Amino acid sequence: QVQLVESGGGLVQAGGSLRLSCAASGGTFSNYHMGWFRQAPGREREFVAAISYDGYYTAYTDSVKGRFTISRDNAKNLVYLQMNSLKPEDTAAYYCARSRLSSAIGSRNAAAYDYWGQGTQVTVSS
Repeated sequence: QVQLVESGGGLVQAGGSLRLSCAASGGTFSNYHMGWFRQAPGREREFVAAISYDGYYTAYTDSVKGRFTISRDNAKNLVYLQMNSLKPEDTAAYYCARSRLSSAIGSRNAAAYDYWGQGTQVTVSS
């Protein structure tokens, strides 16, 4: 049984930072690409960042490039999202997801991911 559990969300002022963590259990974590998505109220879930199974390749949506960094620790079965220079428009529930084995590295399509965490809320005040 694969489980993904996010943590690290919270309330922060604009310009501040947060680091999200996603703990994975079940399956062989180091075999899979991982991704972060977010969903704001009334909006569709959108891609934020992705990382390859070995951590060497990363991809970001344009709105977070230069501010967010995705990383992973395969020895601890963890994936991180470091978020700096946060803006009110970053407010959303953030979800980590495990890519399907057949999916390409850095896929931005939610359908390419088969397991999802429950989400952690990030609220950025102006």
